[in-house]
Amino acid sequence: MIPTTYITPYKSTAVIIGSTPIGGNNPIRIQSMTNTDTLDTKASVAQCIRIIEAGADYVRLTAQGIREAENLAVIKKELRKAGFDTPLIADIHFNPVAAETAAQLVEKVRINPGNYADKRASFEKIELTEKKYNEELERTHAKLLPLINICRENKTVIRIGINHGSLSDRIMTRFGNTPSGMVFSAMEFIRIFRAENFNNLVLSMKSSDTTIMIEATRKLVGVMQDEGLSYPLHLGVTEAGEGEDGRIRSAAGIGALLSEVIGDTIRVSLSEDPEKEIPVAKKLAGYYPRGISNTKPEKPVSFKSPSSKPEILKRINGPLVIANMTSYPEIDSDRYKDAGYSVNLLTAEIRRTDSSADLIIASKCPENIPDDVSLVLPYKIWFDNRDNKRLFPLFTPDTFHESTFRSEKLNVLLTGSHFNIEYLKRPDSATTLVIFTFNSEEEKYAADLFLNALEENNLNINIVLNPVFRENDIEELQIKAASLLGRYVIDKRVSGISLTNIGNVDFREVTALAFSILQCTETRITRTLYLSCPTCGRTKFNLQESVRKVKEATGHLKGLKIAVMGCIVNGPGEMAGADYGYVGAAYGKVHLYRGTIPVLKNIPEKDAAEELLKLIENDLS
Repeated sequence: MIPTTYITPYKSTAVIIGSTPIGGNNPIRIQSMTNTDTLDTKASVAQCIRIIEAGADYVRLTAQGIREAENLAVIKKELRKAGFDTPLIADIHFNPVAAETAAQLVEKVRINPGNYADKRASFEKIELTEKKYNEELERTHAKLLPLINICRENKTVIRIGINHGSLSDRIMTRFGNTPSGMVFSAMEFIRIFRAENFNNLVLSMKSSDTTIMIEATRKLVGVMQDEGLSYPLHLGVTEAGEGEDGRIRSAAGIGALLSEVIGDTIRVSLSEDPEKEIPVAKKLAGYYPRGISNTKPEKPVSFKSPSSKPEILKRINGPLVIANMTSYPEIDSDRYKDAGYSVNLLTAEIRRTDSSADLIIASKCPENIPDDVSLVLPYKIWFDNRDNKRLFPLFTPDTFHESTFRSEKLNVLLTGSHFNIEYLKRPDSATTLVIFTFNSEEEKYAADLFLNALEENNLNINIVLNPVFRENDIEELQIKAASLLGRYVIDKRVSGISLTNIGNVDFREVTALAFSILQCTETRITRTLYLSCPTCGRTKFNLQESVRKVKEATGHLKGLKIAVMGCIVNGPGEMAGADYGYVGAAYGKVHLYRGTIPVLKNIPEKDAAEELLKLIENDLS
């Protein structure tokens, strides 16, 4: 049986990869992957150096064939000659002989159980008897044996790298394309390696869906703890994308696990030059470094957002976004723009958009309140204007505890880490929304303690988390906010988020960031969602340019999920949840997918974005 929880903390056993050990008490290691042709020694060496100089502990290169695997020796020799001893990792799909070749040359080999011994998944059900199933496992064991012996002899580490997008048909027939299937696939391989007394292993559970990536990793930790295993874990969100979305999606998934003291090495997969991944990964590791567990509560959070909600929450398909504008003396047209509203320059009409804050907290009551706006005001000011149906009261803990008069629709309580749980014990919790404010640096686990207290006291209250940051750099704020809040919205612990930043970042960007966190965790979709892989040596077209073209062509659409994939290794599987896919097929050629079905094949790259738009428009017409 595969558990849904794990026992904290998880302490991995150290594994030595060349000159750089991983796991145990070692720092969280940072890595990236080249996107050059591995047969192009000069370009690969140059890119490896850029990645290393950016701060990577390991560099991974694709070795799709024996020639590429053999050339790793030349690349390694050139790097050592240039004074770099960073361990190299070979990335293998479909080709055991390439893995066996690379394992004699580099310090670590990544293999994919979904295609190491099995052919490419057809996504068709293949019913196997128990006898036939065991025969398949024996065949897999036999295929792995040469690699195990080579790695033992050369002290080469193996990463068992499970991808949500490339499970074998054998696994998917039993479990579907699910986190449980991912865990079962990993454990099949672990048991084969253990049967051969080989434990130089690292594990990873990757997906482009942050929820699946987190759930699969937690489940794997639970199974390993049940069986007394403690292999190091590699964390990453595949096809995270580029720009803000790529950073936020990666931070939400990786940060959620790092906050739970899970993870020994991380790779942030961006559709950008690989050296740009390193600063992002370093910021993530710096926000949840080793030792953070000293302030983490022993009890995991089990509190869930209640099903009964105030009326305003029922109208929204996902968590709330609240803009706290109490620092402004007046709420004027510029402030409404900051909260995501549109302002007509000719008529001054203020209208709600898909990215407008659901509630605005203000210190004063404006003379005119637009029809689309809901304001939260200090209790006494609200009381004097309570006939206005677009106004709601804001309470301190004292006024909340003492007052007898309430709004029938929504009452907002602002509290913090020094809360008094007794003040929350009111019978009218169905209309109550609690905004929990805490310091994003010194109180990273304050929300866990608060939610645990609510659970212990059987208080079913809707909670909005409001971490306070002090950032002057938008990327720093993106990474920290997403890694801090991601797990709460993904696990459905809270009913909304609000970001406060005391620093030099425009308020409008802060509001947009809150929506981006919900978008990238797929808890509230307000625009088209894009997945795109970081590219590697298998990519046969300019993926970064293609991502730009696809976004330009389809950015006006709303609510779709579009995947841009460099190749067909993981592409069709990873984009299983996407509405449409743009997948590299050959040099300069692209397959276009509707869901997991290819509908247009070998489209010239220059025409592919336009053809994708035509396909979507025809489907929508």
